[in-house]
Amino acid sequence: MGCSLRVCCVLLLVVLFVACARGEDPYRFYTWNVTYGDIYPLGVKQQGILINWQFPGPIIEAVTNDNLIINVYNSLDEPFLISWNGVLQRRNSWQDGVYGTNCPIPPGQNFTYVLQVKDQIGSYFYYPSLAFHKAAGGYGGFKIASRPGIPVPFPPPAGDFTILVGDWYKRNHTDLRAILDGGSDLPFPDGLVINGRGSNAYTFTVDQGKTYRFRISNVGLTTSINFRIQGHKMKIVEVEGTHTLQNVYDSLDVHLGQTYSVLVTADQPPQDYLIVVTTRFTSQVLNATSIFRYSNSAGTVSGVFPWGPTFQVDWSLNQARSLRRNLTASGPRPNPQGSYHYGMINTTRTIILQNSAPIINGKQRYAVNSVSFIPADTPLKLADYYKIQGVFSLGSIPENPTGGGGYLQTSVMEADFRGFLEVVFENPEDTVQSWHIDGHSFFVVGMDGGQWSAASRLGYNLRDTVSRSTVQVYPKSWTALYMPLDNVGMWNVRSENWARQYLGQQLYLRVYSPANSWRDEYPIPSNALRCGKAVGHYNRAS
Repeated sequence: MGCSLRVCCVLLLVVLFVACARGEDPYRFYTWNVTYGDIYPLGVKQQGILINWQFPGPIIEAVTNDNLIINVYNSLDEPFLISWNGVLQRRNSWQDGVYGTNCPIPPGQNFTYVLQVKDQIGSYFYYPSLAFHKAAGGYGGFKIASRPGIPVPFPPPAGDFTILVGDWYKRNHTDLRAILDGGSDLPFPDGLVINGRGSNAYTFTVDQGKTYRFRISNVGLTTSINFRIQGHKMKIVEVEGTHTLQNVYDSLDVHLGQTYSVLVTADQPPQDYLIVVTTRFTSQVLNATSIFRYSNSAGTVSGVFPWGPTFQVDWSLNQARSLRRNLTASGPRPNPQGSYHYGMINTTRTIILQNSAPIINGKQRYAVNSVSFIPADTPLKLADYYKIQGVFSLGSIPENPTGGGGYLQTSVMEADFRGFLEVVFENPEDTVQSWHIDGHSFFVVGMDGGQWSAASRLGYNLRDTVSRSTVQVYPKSWTALYMPLDNVGMWNVRSENWARQYLGQQLYLRVYSPANSWRDEYPIPSNALRCGKAVGHYNRAS
């Protein structure tokens, strides 16, 4: 699996070339071997996906503007890709790690991701993006710290914990994939896991009187969760790269694909307390626990089990609306976050995206504006770059709901670089939706029940909403975003419900610049894999 001397020399030259092009930002090097291995998340032996024999995988710790060289060896028996949830890949959708941008890494081969966490801070995660591999693990935390000298709006915590929470099935990912391929939806999950384990498998030890940072990500497949720590308050400080007003909560809803950072002070009598996660908006409530232990603990967990909210949509909606951007805090740069006045920018276009659950050819599918996405035989980014015909068509998905029946299509929507979009997600269904947009951070200007209309704009928050990359849409409700199109590339817009994503609730947004300049987008990597109709293409088409 090792690279030849010639290939290694070429990669070294690429790294040196990129270093010259991007300045002297530090480099961090990783080598990951992706394998199957036995795991026991819910006490039952399963085939999991491990990275360097770890589940969850190693945590990536970076600093703003760091360059990350991640060499991934695929030791599975099927193609594999890793994507980076919330990492913007500025000017570089070549490294996004989804099938619309990258050829899969074949079994027994490797691919080296070369990415830069340009102008980003915050808490994220990575995950396997193909073939329902996410149901077998292969995910891990991703932290980006501020550069030295950039002020952070809270004192350094005494410790920093990554918590990866999600629903889990006892069946292998291949069995779950077969259920979906057969035209059915997934059954209800078997349980919840915290950092890959069931209840009470993890203990987080703290010192009395000190404050700790918890980075909480919902890496699950189908359900929202609520997170809380028995007897302790949580002060929210960051949402997917945005420093927030430091509101205090007893519990926090975390929807699929979302990440929050909270500060927790160990200010209670010294003993053991429960960290609790429970499912939200489900008829059966699943829960999992870990232990929050004082280092001078005088006793085990006691008291009433701290149950949280279950069906209360209004409670969750009000909490979501309470999230506010800290206007005076610095982000990845020293200038205040409030210096970008998103509410004073005129939108150039409005797009309304509505989810649905059609039956197509006798099988359950999911759709956006009636279009259920099907992957092409060639990554869309490569087809676009080489001008390969017959892979996709721009405008293959309408900008507004049609109300028609569902149909299959490789859906790609065109968009102009430096535009400023208003995107409205409409959810006429009875379940919570969670949406993610790769390559961009957007401002969540509004959400409410019912159907969106132009009059809904009167209630938008145009001053201090958070910007993020993943947002929920409540049942029979809408959520509106303002999104600067500041990143050229081919970008995935998807449901974070992994069954819905797999069965078609996604599309690609092609953000295009006619300049064909490295100032707008980096060139195709020299080590880019070719597959499908891109095999044999090594020079750019004229």
